[in-house]
Amino acid sequence: MTLGHLQRGIPAPFALPVGFAAFLAVGTVAAALHGRLTATGVLIACAVVAGAMSWLAEPVASVLLAGIGWLTVVGFSRPPYAQLRPTGTAAVRAAVVVGATSLACAGLGLVFRWYLRRLTLVSMGTYTGMRARRSAAQGTHGARGAQGARGAQGAQGVQGVQGVQGAQGAQGRPAGPEPEPQPRDAAARPAPSPGEDGAIDIRRRVAGVLLAAAALPLLTYVLTVFRPHLNLADDLLIYLVAVVTITVLGGFWPAVLAAVAASVLLNWYFTAPIHTFTIQEPRELLALLLFVTVAVAVSSVVHLAARRAVQAARAREEAASLLELAQTVLGGADSPAAVLEHLTRTHGGQAELQERVAGRWVRAASSGVEGSLPAASRLDIRGDLILLVTGQADSALPTPGPALLAGYAAQAAAALDRERLRIQAAQAEALAEGNRMRTALLAAVSHDLRTPLASIKASVSSLRQTDVEWSEADQADLLATIEQNADRLDALIGNLLDMSRLHTGSLQPFLRPTAIDEVAPVALLGLDDSLRLEMAVPDGFPLVLADPGLLERVLANLFSNALRHSPAAGPPPGLHARLAGDMVVLEVVDHGHGVPEEQKERIFEPFCTFPSARVGPAAARPLTRPGDRFPGGVGLGLAVARGFAEAMGGRIEATDTPGGGLTVAITLPAASADKTALGMGS
Repeated sequence: MTLGHLQRGIPAPFALPVGFAAFLAVGTVAAALHGRLTATGVLIACAVVAGAMSWLAEPVASVLLAGIGWLTVVGFSRPPYAQLRPTGTAAVRAAVVVGATSLACAGLGLVFRWYLRRLTLVSMGTYTGMRARRSAAQGTHGARGAQGARGAQGAQGVQGVQGVQGAQGAQGRPAGPEPEPQPRDAAARPAPSPGEDGAIDIRRRVAGVLLAAAALPLLTYVLTVFRPHLNLADDLLIYLVAVVTITVLGGFWPAVLAAVAASVLLNWYFTAPIHTFTIQEPRELLALLLFVTVAVAVSSVVHLAARRAVQAARAREEAASLLELAQTVLGGADSPAAVLEHLTRTHGGQAELQERVAGRWVRAASSGVEGSLPAASRLDIRGDLILLVTGQADSALPTPGPALLAGYAAQAAAALDRERLRIQAAQAEALAEGNRMRTALLAAVSHDLRTPLASIKASVSSLRQTDVEWSEADQADLLATIEQNADRLDALIGNLLDMSRLHTGSLQPFLRPTAIDEVAPVALLGLDDSLRLEMAVPDGFPLVLADPGLLERVLANLFSNALRHSPAAGPPPGLHARLAGDMVVLEVVDHGHGVPEEQKERIFEPFCTFPSARVGPAAARPLTRPGDRFPGGVGLGLAVARGFAEAMGGRIEATDTPGGGLTVAITLPAASADKTALGMGS
């Protein structure tokens, strides 16, 4: 028998059949010894059996045990055996001894179980308090030690479940301005499950009692009418069928009541002498004892079968609930708030996950809680994490059992750990991306910034030489070199600053109606061979909703890329504007060597460059890695263009130009078809 059964007492469906069988064995032994076992010995044996079973069983079973023990004593104390003699001094003495022994042992059993339960709770409270003090002591070693302890304990799941009786009063509380959450009292506990206190509800029990009260007298009347045609064995079997029927409807206790009532009716109406409780024939007393024993045993089997059915149904409900929870977590709702939301949605009530931080209990997640949570049941997950639940018993939804609540608590703790790991992984990824950007930036500074600076310095040094006479044409060339490299340096620094704004999230565009034919010419200023680019923007073309400064930077980078990759002997690059519904599409077209289909997305990554000549075996070479240098530039222009376009609510994509080359299309929302809207803000 488990510790839980010892604390509550052995259930009557188990205890009564065992006790009846023991009494029957005592009577059989007394009859077999033919007087060598005295009446006092029979009385002592029956008192011992009744006392032992009353001490072990739940208290209500002691009354029936005392009654069957008394029948055994008065029927098997002296020859002739198995004859019931319910009157006389011996019968009174047997009733007093067996009854007093049963009641006294039942009381002692209650006291023992109360002490055992108290001892268990004190032990649990002492252990939990020691664990809490140990956790508090570990927390003084620093936040890093506390995080390590949390990670080590996370895989252990729920270490213990403390209900409302849990010994939180004995648990040590850490110093801090906020007290520990207290479990509610026993009156506020969730109602026990049907599998614990009975598989049959109260309505079926009442129906069983009413059926016994109506059917047994009617059956007795019918059997008395047919008494000349039936013997005692027939009557016993008919009453047994009635008792089993009552068991199926009302459960164990109505069946026990029916079995006792049926035995009394059999004794009064069907055993000689009739209409007395005296039994003359030994076999009839034995038959009655066997009838009661078999009836109680069958009732126990039926009751336990019903109880197992209820427990199986409850297990199916809990398994379905856990399956739905697993599907919720696997479906993407992997957070402690989602787990608690599933708990309250499925079982009602309120739930709150609390974590100990710096000696205080703070809310980590909750569901259905407004303000502070009132008296609630507490489940210890680990030393720094608890789950508080309340209100499930008052809900019309199924009440979760301790094991199911422990499963929810473990899932909530695991979801909390996974959420923090995801945050840490995202932070690590951001740090890694920042390190990659810094590495590429250093590579760009080491080469692409030094090259134009070196050209500017060489040209200035040449102009300042006093021993060389430069012609006007040479001076113009040197000044043009200085201007060209200064423009290149300005564009490079501008792209670097723009990329840093994109990665830090400090870019805040100001959107307003903007004319394409006014921004595009400004974007061409300062570009080499800018006169080669053709712009085809229809008259009266709709305005776009964009930031003029950002749109200028986008077009400048795309124009620079198109001019750089378009051969001088081929068709010139161009800008084409068209309207697609309520969106404006700007296409920057070049007629160079193009980009392979599988690498069209990679050209928009920062610091990824692409060679201007892609012929022969070189066409199969992938894009360069960050830090590789080509005369075309650093590899920031297209990345900045995409970032600015998406910041303005648009998109940018690369396609093949018919006849060869690359077309980069920018899609932005149209603002107005009339240029008079230029003075309006967004």
